[in-house]
Amino acid sequence: MNLPNALTIARIAALPFCAWALFKNGGDDPSWQIIAWLSFFIVGMTDVLDGIIARRWNQVSSFGIILDPIADKAFIATALIGLSMLGKMPWWVTALILTREIGVTILRLAVVKRRVISASKGGKIKTLLQNFSVGFYILPLPEVLHTPRDILLAIAIALTFITGYQYLRDVVKSKP
Repeated sequence: MNLPNALTIARIAALPFCAWALFKNGGDDPSWQIIAWLSFFIVGMTDVLDGIIARRWNQVSSFGIILDPIADKAFIATALIGLSMLGKMPWWVTALILTREIGVTILRLAVVKRRVISASKGGKIKTLLQNFSVGFYILPLPEVLHTPRDILLAIAIALTFITGYQYLRDVVKSKP
């Protein structure tokens, strides 16, 4: 056990609180929406922090390589499913994003004995855009900001599928 792995585990352990805050008072209380957003933001920042620490302190581990992407998927799934249950995110968006995320995770696990599929630069940008766009659905934004929020989500969805295709293409190309 090292610090990056402990942060990843803490990220997963914090998700029930994030979900609880999201649903508090029916999900319509602006104060709790801000608390939920802050909770998801802090949890998301631990993902950035554990990656920096793992690389800088040479603490990259097989356990972390497998668990970190699973924690990322649990993070985005908690937010998307919660928002869809509250009627704030269309279910089709949740289904599209989670189908890709689960598919790439299965793909990574299927080839892990041959090679590790690290997150690409596009994958990292995709994650950032997903997290920010979904975060804007958690916050109590004025209606004037709904269109920019929706456009950011559309870009995140496009990147979600572009990078998913790239992962699949790279695995197919590298088969022995």
